[in-house]
Amino acid sequence: MTARRIDGKASAAAIRERVAQSAAEFADRIGRPPGLATVLVGEDPASAVYVRMKGKATAEASMASFAHVLPATISEAELLDLVGALNDDERVDGILVQLPLPKAIDTEKVIAAIDPAKDVDGFHPLNQGRLFAGLEGLVACTPLGCLHLLKAELGSLAGLDAVVIGRSNIVGKPMAMLLLSENATVTMAHSKSRDLAAIVRRADIVVAAVGRPEMVRGDWIKPGATVIDVGINRIPTDDGKGRLVGDVAFDEAAAVAGAITPVPGGVGPMTIAMLMRNTLVAAHRRAGFAEPEDL
Repeated sequence: MTARRIDGKASAAAIRERVAQSAAEFADRIGRPPGLATVLVGEDPASAVYVRMKGKATAEASMASFAHVLPATISEAELLDLVGALNDDERVDGILVQLPLPKAIDTEKVIAAIDPAKDVDGFHPLNQGRLFAGLEGLVACTPLGCLHLLKAELGSLAGLDAVVIGRSNIVGKPMAMLLLSENATVTMAHSKSRDLAAIVRRADIVVAAVGRPEMVRGDWIKPGATVIDVGINRIPTDDGKGRLVGDVAFDEAAAVAGAITPVPGGVGPMTIAMLMRNTLVAAHRRAGFAEPEDL
C-alpha cells in the first residue's frame, strides 16, 4: 500500500486563483484593491525569504502590498507606533508582523496591538478566543490550510478520530479547535504525552506540528489514516547542504497511511494561500460586504 500524496501546491494555486479573481471584483466595486502590510524587523534570512514570498503572492492575487523593512535596532515603541499607523490606514486590510521579533521587543504586546479586524495571521488573543468560542474571526493560516486539505481529501470529518501532535498557539491549539468545529473527536498530544505512539495509532487523522524531525514513525500510523505533516526541519547531509524533512518519517508513513502531505510541497504553500484568503476576507468584512464564497 502506498499513500496518496496530498498536493498542497495544486490546492494552494487553485485558492490563489480564486482569491485573485475575487480581489479584482472587490477593487472594481470599492475603487481600491485589498491591501496587505508586512512588517519585517531585522535581517533574519528565513524571515526575509518568507516576506518576499508573501509580497510576490500578494501581487499575483491582485492586491496591494505595503512592505515595511525595519532595522533590528528599532525600539518597541517605534514598532508599536507603526502598527498603530497601519491600523488607521484605510488602504490596509491585513497586517502581518513577521516573527520572530528581536528579543528586546515584547512579541505578545506587538501582536495585541494589531487591530483584530486586520489580524490576518490570526494570532491576536481576541481572534484566538473567538475561534475557541465558535465565533467568527480570523483564523491562523497554517491550521486553516490543513483543514482545507483534510476536507478536500475526506469530505466530512464528523465522527473521525483526530490527533494533533503539538500544542502551540500558532498551529496545535487552533488546529484542534478547527477539527472540533467539524465534529471530529480530537486528542491533543505533545512530546510529553505518555505512550504517544499508542495515541497516534488510534487516529483516522494525524496532524503533526511538534517541530522534531521525523519524530512520527510509520508504525505509529493506523492503516489508511490521513497524515498532515506541518513540520519543516533541515537535517544535515554529507554534501553540507542539508535536507528538508517533516515531523513524520515520510517513506515509513506513506507505506501505511491512506493519504499524506509531503515536505516540502504540502502544508507550506497552503499557509500563504490562506494568508491571501484571510486578507480578502478581512477586506470584505471591513467594507461591509458578504464574504466571497468557495474560500
